[in-house]
Amino acid sequence: MPERILAIETSCDETSVAVVEDGYKVLSNEISSQIDLHKIYGGVVPEIASRRHLKNILPVYNTALADSGLTIADIDAIAVTAGPGLIGALLTGLSFAKALSFGFNKPLVTVNHLAAHLYASFIGHPDLKLPLLALVVSGGHTELIYLEEHLKFQRIGHTRDDAAGEAFDKIARRLGLGYPGGPIIEKRALHGNETAFDFPRALAKEATLDFSFSGLKSAVINVIHRYEQRNDQVPINDIAASFQQAIIDVLTLNTLKAAQLMKVKQVVLTGGVAANGSLRKQMMTRLHQHDIKLSYPSKIFCTDNAAMVGVAAHYYLSQGLIADLDASAYANLPIDQHPR
Repeated sequence: MPERILAIETSCDETSVAVVEDGYKVLSNEISSQIDLHKIYGGVVPEIASRRHLKNILPVYNTALADSGLTIADIDAIAVTAGPGLIGALLTGLSFAKALSFGFNKPLVTVNHLAAHLYASFIGHPDLKLPLLALVVSGGHTELIYLEEHLKFQRIGHTRDDAAGEAFDKIARRLGLGYPGGPIIEKRALHGNETAFDFPRALAKEATLDFSFSGLKSAVINVIHRYEQRNDQVPINDIAASFQQAIIDVLTLNTLKAAQLMKVKQVVLTGGVAANGSLRKQMMTRLHQHDIKLSYPSKIFCTDNAAMVGVAAHYYLSQGLIADLDASAYANLPIDQHPR
């Protein structure tokens, strides 16, 4: 019999419910985004996000279950993101999942949000072989993870300050482009010169796999200031292109170094920034030159979604990692820690 998991994701500003079969087949994946709601604030407002999750969670659940063609009786387990994320948002999804678990007598599986992003790579790629290296670039996280066996995570590189996604958001805001920053910067970069400004690539020449983007952010802001002080027109497209290229260069360089260090031939690129087409193209080219395969999820599975939670839950469930009904939510949680 196939294994069907109903999964819930409410860690930030997407309310999502999905049904996943056998750890890789997505039967449904309903997402209600709050991007338009938070745009006017230039970022996610936690209290507003939590209240909107409360409004959305039941209709999103009903739609996802109906789209799957199943009933709750056909579901084998309830999975939910329990951290890291916004506490109020997480608690909405977790409370709903607990109610389903208790009311319908289904096992509860609490999932690490970063692990879910990594396992999004298995959607459509069930034949991915371990060990592999993952670059997880999601929200406030930029991490290199070595996955030797399922759920056996080893973080070998991480950001020391701003994550790549945070840097995109902050520079987009400073350029007056709005929120979220990644897609807007990518769009403007298509019409700019990536060599117009020589922005720094921090730690690129050091013996580390860590990242740092705060210096890059400051350098970009200083360039913007100089144009404004002279009352000159800010070359937004050139700045966007040069800024984006600096981030891509560092992400690609460190990923290649890590793959060679860990002697892996499979790399996966996951998380919201993984939707960036220029990043995908450059990383694919560089890794291919060293006979290293790159895989990444479809763009819909790069940003926060419940399908990735269901995929990760398949591996949690296979190892008997069932949560109690008093399971907690966590604002901060390393990828190698199981939220219980």
